[in-house]
Amino acid sequence: MMEVEVEATNGSSYPHGLLESADVETIVAQYTGHALLQRLVFVAKKAAEKKDETLELEALKVACDESKKGEHTSLHKEVTELMRGRCGPEYDCDAAWVDQVDRRTAQKQDKLESELNGYKANLIKESIRMGHTFLGEFFYEKGDLNAALKCYIRTRDYCTTSKHVVTMCLNVIKVSLELENYLHVLNYVQKGEQNPGVQQDAKTMDKLKCAAGLANLANGKYKIAARNFLEVSAELDNNYSDVIAPQDVATYGAFCALASFDRSELKQKLIDSVSFRNLLELVPEVREVVYDFYASRYASCLKMLTGLKKYLEYDIYLHKHIEELGNQIREKAIVQYTIPFTSVVLQNMATAFNVDVDSLEKEIADLIANGQIHAKVDSHNKILYSRGTDQRDTTFERVKKTGSDYQRDSEHVLLRARLLEYQLVQTSGSSKAAAAMSPELDEK
Repeated sequence: MMEVEVEATNGSSYPHGLLESADVETIVAQYTGHALLQRLVFVAKKAAEKKDETLELEALKVACDESKKGEHTSLHKEVTELMRGRCGPEYDCDAAWVDQVDRRTAQKQDKLESELNGYKANLIKESIRMGHTFLGEFFYEKGDLNAALKCYIRTRDYCTTSKHVVTMCLNVIKVSLELENYLHVLNYVQKGEQNPGVQQDAKTMDKLKCAAGLANLANGKYKIAARNFLEVSAELDNNYSDVIAPQDVATYGAFCALASFDRSELKQKLIDSVSFRNLLELVPEVREVVYDFYASRYASCLKMLTGLKKYLEYDIYLHKHIEELGNQIREKAIVQYTIPFTSVVLQNMATAFNVDVDSLEKEIADLIANGQIHAKVDSHNKILYSRGTDQRDTTFERVKKTGSDYQRDSEHVLLRARLLEYQLVQTSGSSKAAAAMSPELDEK
């Protein structure tokens, strides 16, 4: 397998403005539907926390315009309330539009419910399934996620083909992700993957892997999440843009893998993966972090990682985990740096990590206390000494344990043989077993 190396980028200018702040135009280009509106509102709220009024109002303006393209009137009201009249009268709540849409959706709901009742009276399974699906889509577009989830789940009893089951699973997963019901997501991902024929449908498998990755990421199971994201093919493209973008898959997968994989697994499943490497090309900054980490260019890697945090704090799924992932990546880098050496001069190591010696010494002391580094620190001379294991003692202990295990198992076998001989075991056919064992015991 070919080992890939990418030279570190010089300077602090990166494409897409990822190291500066969230880019509203990029969000609009990458997402559709609920994902677009969700992320815009989240960016606006995050920008308000950081006192970035320009970014906040820009995101709210786009969200206001996008909200009027659908039937989500409650979201339109929320966005205009967040603006508080700061964008002029053209971005005030459009009460006439809200009333018009609410009346139209009320009529549409009555019609869909009436049609569904007719299908139930006729007992046509396919019509009933479609009726529940249409009603679920209606509630989803309207923003009533709990009602949409109930409708989608009800279609389960009327699915007659494997394709129907997969469609039901994807609908439930999409709504459950927005409701942050991640147990539901994982359950229906499993149902979808167990469906016959789905393994040959690359697009469906990509969607299921993305959903599983998001759920495991939200639950803090970074290693499982990394494996999910790394199994997504480069053909994902914009097929799941109402939930996640290919750039997100590359970013989430890379950071989870750096935080949880060992060096061999990182090379096998990330560095040498042609499919995932194509996804990484969509986010050059993240690609640089990955290859710098693998090439042990830790100062450059951690510097870019710190810069990327400014952007990822605006990410709706990663913002809660980026600090923890960053800490785990840094700790793993320190541990990997110390593994090949019997002793390390802390001054040299501090230079490699671009930090001062005292702060590095404190980090190393914490890692030693946690059992991640088996070494001791000479604080006076600022040298780290590895605690080498005595291979002779280790081998002796292993042999001793094997002998003890063998002795214990032998005693158990002999005890059972004697119990069978004297018919003290309550089992069917115990007399025959005891009779069969007796000649062998006499011979011994």
